[in-house]
Amino acid sequence: MNFKTLIVEINNKCAVVKLNRPDEMNAISREMRHELFDVFEKLELDQEVNAVILTGGEYVFSAGMDIKEMSALPDAEIDEYFESIRKYLKKIYACRKPVIAAVGGIALGGGFNLVTVCDLVVASESAIFCHPELKFGLNPLFYPLSQIIGVTKAKEIVMLGEPIGANEALKIGLINKVAPPEKFMEEAQNMAEVLTKRSPKAFEELKHLCSIVPHMDKMTALDLECTIGAKLFARDERKIHMNEVLFLERLRKKKQK
Repeated sequence: MNFKTLIVEINNKCAVVKLNRPDEMNAISREMRHELFDVFEKLELDQEVNAVILTGGEYVFSAGMDIKEMSALPDAEIDEYFESIRKYLKKIYACRKPVIAAVGGIALGGGFNLVTVCDLVVASESAIFCHPELKFGLNPLFYPLSQIIGVTKAKEIVMLGEPIGANEALKIGLINKVAPPEKFMEEAQNMAEVLTKRSPKAFEELKHLCSIVPHMDKMTALDLECTIGAKLFARDERKIHMNEVLFLERLRKKKQK
């Protein structure tokens, strides 16, 4: 996969997508938005990929939307501009495969948005998250953030625009793991390695459930989860995996005798 603003590598069922505009602190340009949409569309269909890591590298995740591009945007192109934002964020948000954000350095504004549409987040101790959009008279993206950390804390973050360090982000449930700067990519890769061994179909169903059951009443949610469980249980894949477990258990007992 050849892109101008991204570097993509695939190894052992895991794709690493790296934002690659280092001179612009990985500011998200129109071209990068289109390429992010394209790469996630391709990876979602790639049978050799079971998990995706999205990163900006060791020193910066993304400084947000490209301010130079935004300041020069003609009024006639505003609708198309925001449509391109909506399009690439929805593509990542709805990806059927697990997406891990590996955050080194700053994730501001649009870069912060990019983190919140991923499933899991591993951050370097140097990571900083911030929504400064209100200072420019713009609205930060509220919904994904509120789904992760709750409405009250999300309001504080988007309204005050104060930076949040990695340890505070871990404390409030914004991210899943913190690691030293030289180790955060390794942690993300270890997490991805676990995910690549999971059933792709089961993971797809689980992601779907995670997105809809929080908005259901408890009885409807329980009914749906049991319905999906029965559907997955009936698949041959379940039988194969369970037979493997039983075989290994019998083998272990045989060796103990």
